[in-house]
Amino acid sequence: MTDDPRRAPGADLPDWIDQLTTALGVERELVDIERLLQVSSDVAHQVARPAVPVTMFVAGLAAATSNPSDVLAWIESRAAAWPAGE
Repeated sequence: MTDDPRRAPGADLPDWIDQLTTALGVERELVDIERLLQVSSDVAHQVARPAVPVTMFVAGLAAATSNPSDVLAWIESRAAAWPAGE
């Protein structure tokens, strides 16, 4: 058994992403799990936890017409610059 919660029984994140991308017709290579988790963490800690799912949804929409890596880099920079308490 693994200590990584992303691979716990019933919660195998890579397998979930593989199935999700296949079913939705998304190129698996475009989904960088570690990067997405890091950006999510940045948003949660710099902006607010409730901002994470909405931010990642908007990022997904933007990534449909832009370079996904550029979209994530922009979000990271905005989260880092977000004033505390806003």
